[in-house]
Amino acid sequence: MPVVAIGTDIVELARLRQVWQRHPRRFLERHFVPGEIEYCLARSDPIPSLAARFAAKEAFQKCWPERLGWLEVWVEMQGRRPRLGFAPGLQRQIEEGGFRAHLSLSHEKHYALAVVLLERVGP
Repeated sequence: MPVVAIGTDIVELARLRQVWQRHPRRFLERHFVPGEIEYCLARSDPIPSLAARFAAKEAFQKCWPERLGWLEVWVEMQGRRPRLGFAPGLQRQIEEGGFRAHLSLSHEKHYALAVVLLERVGP
């Protein structure tokens, strides 16, 4: 199947930590859906997971032709594998366009990275 677009984004953990420390509740509620918040805050250090999810949203935006809100795309876990979830209207557009989105996340000491591959699998 043909790849339509590839998006990638990298987030510096220290920078995200500073933003989160200044406005923790507002930052979380503006950028993440409840499932993402719950997953990340269950970690001993939530910053790497938050940063990877932030990067995933940015990476998908680079693949998608229309501007999206922060809460229209999210990361959910399928076992140990991350996958993208979408708001109903966006999900409908993806299905009608015959697209499938693939996600890879990584983080290390200073950075978190996300790569999104948008593939056309249908009409």
